[in-house]
Amino acid sequence: MAYGLPQERIIWHKRLVSLVWRKITGCCLFANLLNILAILFIHYFNMKHFVFDQLYAEGLLSSSSFEKIKSQWANKLLSVHWELRTILYLGILLFSSGLSILVYKNIDTIGHQAVLIFIAIITIGGFYYCYKNKLPFSMMKVEAPNSFFDYLLLLSCLCFIAFIGYLQYQYHAFGYRFGLVTFIPMVTFLFCAYFFDHLGILSLGITNLAAWVGIAVTPADILKANDFNSPTIIITGLLLGIALVLIGKLTLMRNLKSHFAFTYTNFGMHIAFICCLAGLFYFNAVYLLWFLMLIGIAFYFYTVAVKNKSFYLLLVLTLYSYIGLCYVVFRFLFYQASSDGSFYAAFMYLILSAIGLIYFLIAMNKKIKKT
Repeated sequence: MAYGLPQERIIWHKRLVSLVWRKITGCCLFANLLNILAILFIHYFNMKHFVFDQLYAEGLLSSSSFEKIKSQWANKLLSVHWELRTILYLGILLFSSGLSILVYKNIDTIGHQAVLIFIAIITIGGFYYCYKNKLPFSMMKVEAPNSFFDYLLLLSCLCFIAFIGYLQYQYHAFGYRFGLVTFIPMVTFLFCAYFFDHLGILSLGITNLAAWVGIAVTPADILKANDFNSPTIIITGLLLGIALVLIGKLTLMRNLKSHFAFTYTNFGMHIAFICCLAGLFYFNAVYLLWFLMLIGIAFYFYTVAVKNKSFYLLLVLTLYSYIGLCYVVFRFLFYQASSDGSFYAAFMYLILSAIGLIYFLIAMNKKIKKT
């Protein structure tokens, strides 16, 4: 038996579409977006009620159950947990950005010492609060003691790196030892990530680790010339990516903050793939060797993705592998087998490979869900 919407419900839907369209074509975009979200929420809420009303009218829902459902929907609480977390994170980022802009525009009137003291007070105060309120240390996951703990810790770390950067920029406190500018924040962030159990700070620490390694292996004249087209950086980055993946695996095996494993693996995976692609583009004489290395790394993460049922890992390795494969195919068509038909062959390859890529991802998604 087919059930359709009554006529008044169809009219109500048409009015909804018309109202949303008028809001979209209005002049104030932000306000209209908020209005549209409110309209859609009300529409969703009303549709839920309409489903229960229809079931009750057809006798598929008893009176007692219908009254319980109505009472539950009338008193249902609306969760704003993620909205508040997003607003707090945005607030911290906006505060950090505003502080930097304030310093930049008023540096002559405020004074360098006053700026450094102000940033230092925020940093020390935030770290002191987090130290006093943190829960006991454990190699397992430790929850934050309150709602503002993680945000205050993130603010303190951002102010700390701003303090170090400003100190070096204005007073050259570390001279030409540029590695110290990233090494000190790296050690601080990694320590804070484990001591306070914070994934965001761990990401900052890994980012500073990559910056420190890149600066450490790069000669000073290359840094001054801002020329990073160096094979040393590519090979070092590849080794760093593999090391991060191994650290993530060791973290799981030894159960040392095992919830940090994905962060290490994620950074290591992207760094390794990017460096393989960079080597593929840079080393023309041995580009096939770098392509085989790219395929080997992709195969490893394919096994990890299937084992952990992670479509994200599968998507990332597929996209990086596809870029490498396209480069090899185009290099063959336009450099080694150059002819009038190369352009058409490349055009057909892009169409067919894109279709194959989509079908592959769909098939693998189904396979992951089945397993």
